[in-house]
Amino acid sequence: MNDEPNLPAEEMIGRLSPVLSPWRRLRGVVALVSGLAGAVCAGSLWATEPAVLPGRTRLAFAVFTLVCLAWAGYGAWLVTRRTPLLALDRVIAGWFALTASIATTVIIAVAAVQRGAGLAPALATGAVVIAVSGVLVVRAHVRRAALLRRKRELEAVRQIGG
Repeated sequence: MNDEPNLPAEEMIGRLSPVLSPWRRLRGVVALVSGLAGAVCAGSLWATEPAVLPGRTRLAFAVFTLVCLAWAGYGAWLVTRRTPLLALDRVIAGWFALTASIATTVIIAVAAVQRGAGLAPALATGAVVIAVSGVLVVRAHVRRAALLRRKRELEAVRQIGG
């Protein structure tokens, strides 16, 4: 049935795809570079303001900088990994996207309310972005669950065979 029944499931998966695909590695590099560029840009703008900024503006700069640093950290983590780990990268990226979408929508909605105009377009745009991010999170969890189920099946076959 299996040529090598005594191999652990992780090793068998590792043999199937021993390194990250070039596409996944490129995605990691893009996330790393984009995140760092965004953080440097937002941090530079924030640091070079001649006057003290209002609290909401400082909060917006801080949130944007944190989101960019989170994406840079994700990119660095993804690039330094040798093998994919059962679609965990997709789950993490999906949650980052959903969290950033919600934070951005809240900030934009609060700014729109305080200015007294444009709340409907801000909420509509935010709802679309949050919905897309939510779909990505669900798809990532479904994919991860399928891979974990397959891993358990392989381990069960190994237990029976070994």
